[in-house]
Amino acid sequence: MAALPQPRLTPEQYLELERAAEFRHEYYQGRMYPVNDPTEAMAGGSPNHSLIKVNLSSELREALKQRPCRVFDSDMRVSAALEGLYTYPDITVVCSAPQYVDGRKDTLLNPVLVVEVLSPSTEGRDRGFKATQYRSITSLQEYVLVSQTEPRVEIHRRRSTDEWSLIDIAGLDGIVELASITCRVPIAEIYDKVEFEAA
Repeated sequence: MAALPQPRLTPEQYLELERAAEFRHEYYQGRMYPVNDPTEAMAGGSPNHSLIKVNLSSELREALKQRPCRVFDSDMRVSAALEGLYTYPDITVVCSAPQYVDGRKDTLLNPVLVVEVLSPSTEGRDRGFKATQYRSITSLQEYVLVSQTEPRVEIHRRRSTDEWSLIDIAGLDGIVELASITCRVPIAEIYDKVEFEAA
């Protein structure tokens, strides 16, 4: 006997379920998807992934301390479109008054900068599907991908409504220049205490 297809959820239904869930889920076009499988969610990420997120978040917070920008970690959910992707970027920055899906203030609509630290299990999605979804956010000016296997940062920068450019910075002596928040971060600081595995 074939299993019956599950009914599609509205974004409101997803948010109600997600706010009560033990593990985080993404949402896209009526379906919920685990952010990680439960064993990964319980075990946590790799040391490099965690260090890179903390290092870069700290650098951004320090650089933006005297400005109205807010730096959020992966606990802040972002909506790419009201009927599109709901997800949890590694780092999100908003520099205007935050706009939220509803009064709960846990789903941001207007980030100016989104950062994903690449993992072997998520790199394809981060580069493909998620990149497309993030680019649909009209406020977004830069989408940044950070490697955890080598000192490399890719900045996808909006040039016009439908045109993006790529800036690829590699090596520990590089500087990441984020035009969206007028901020410069040395790559060496992003990778402080990160230990790369031998190839």
